[in-house]
This record gives sequence, C-alpha cells and structure tokens, in this order.
Amino acid sequence: MQITGKTKVTGIFGYPVEHTLSPLMHNAAFNALKIGFCYLPFLVHPENLDSAINAIRALNIVGVNITIPHKEKVMSFLDEIDEEALFIGAVNTILNRERKLIGYNTDGRGFMKALEENKIEVKNKKVLIIGAGGAARAVGYYICKNATSLAIFSRTRQKSDKLADDFKKISNCKIYVEDSIKETGTFDIIINSTPLGLKDNDPLPIKTENLSNQQAICDLIYKETPLIKEARKRGCKTLNGIGMLLWQGALAFKIWTSKEPPVDVMRKAIETAINP
Repeated sequence: MQITGKTKVTGIFGYPVEHTLSPLMHNAAFNALKIGFCYLPFLVHPENLDSAINAIRALNIVGVNITIPHKEKVMSFLDEIDEEALFIGAVNTILNRERKLIGYNTDGRGFMKALEENKIEVKNKKVLIIGAGGAARAVGYYICKNATSLAIFSRTRQKSDKLADDFKKISNCKIYVEDSIKETGTFDIIINSTPLGLKDNDPLPIKTENLSNQQAICDLIYKETPLIKEARKRGCKTLNGIGMLLWQGALAFKIWTSKEPPVDVMRKAIETAINP
C-alpha cells in the first residue's frame, strides 16, 4: 500500500483496539481493488469520544467503525442515524458525507449473511438468544422478523423483558423471555451473544447434554469457544463469530467506497490472522 496525498482514511475507534482484526481485513480489500484507501486503528478513551468524532470532520476521514465501549454513546454526536441503528440503539459504522456524519449498524445484517452462507435457515424456526445486550439486539432485529418463535434468556430479567417488548413492536412471531434454560433440545437455533467463552475457563452459557444433530449452535465470539466445541461433538451445525465479523465489515466497506467488497480476500486475511 502506497500512502499519498490522495489516500482516503478509514479506521476504527475503540478502547481497547489492539486486538482488532479489522485493519488486516480492510487493508487487504483496499489493496485487492487497488483503490487509494487505508484503514487505521484509533485508541479512543471514552472521555475523548466527542473530540474523536469531531476529528472525523476536521481530518476529512471517510468513515470509521465503532467498537466497544462506544457503540451507544457515539449516537449523540452524529448528524443522522439509520433507522436500523436507531432501533438497535447502537452504531458500529459511520460515514462522513461532506462533513455530515451518518451512523449505521451492520452487525445484524452481517450475522444474517453468515447464517445464509452456512445454510442455516431462520425462517419458521424456533430460536433462542442468550444475552440481552447490544449484540443480541442487533441479531434479534432480523431473527424476530423471520423465525416462528424467539426466546430470550439473560441474567438480567429487566433487560430481557425490555428487549422482548421492543421486538414485539416490529414482529408478529412469538417472542418470550425464559427465566432459565433447562431444555435446550426444543430450539432449532441457539445463539450465544454473551462474552462467555472468551476465556477458556468460562462456564458454558447453556447445558449441552440435550443438544442434537438437528440443531444449529451459533456463538458471536470469533474463536472456537467451549460451546462450539461441545456442540460439534454432539453433531450440531456450528457457527462462530468470524462470519459476522467478515460480513459486517464487508457491508461497512461498501458504505464507505460504494464498491462491492472482495469478500474472499477479506475472509483470507481474517483466517490467516487467527490461524497463522
């Protein structure tokens, strides 16, 4: 990649950002298409978020991804927010259109693309989402519009109830809250949206004894978590978070460049980083 006076800058704002794979993925894509863009990680402390957002305009940055812990707070600094991101209550992508900052959320669409790619059908299925945070809201936004039923389970009943009530406003599918998950075998698709599994000694988010080869188990963490390993032993179809990472990035790429992303190039960059 050759940086010149014409190079257009994109990047990611987060705290921390040292672990992010997004620069590898996006810079590989820019190089493949031979377009004058680059992608940089920006370590943005929460107390400096407003200054960082203003810098997008001041430095003529084309756009940025937003990651933890800024996805919700950043909304108050933007000029316009896409309808989907408004409902989800979080922004993960910003476009600078002539100094007007527009917020999007590509996480949910990215997850649905990953399901489609892996031939996991949501339509007319019974789905369980574990967790009731921003990730659950992003994926559930699309799940509830296609599934027969959607169950939500989290440690905080108040958050689960709020999420279920919000989904009922946009969907006619059966949506309910579980107080505990004892019978995992009744669901066609189970999605873990919690951080459980980031550490190898984390407890499993569900009991896996009753899982069968008729089920799909998804984890939004982009590594082989203990849940994914246990589900695979029981013959389940499994999906980790790499696909969601890939496709949410591909959608952001198109927002910034108006070009079709080279998805295979982006996928290879991620896989090489995870399995060098």
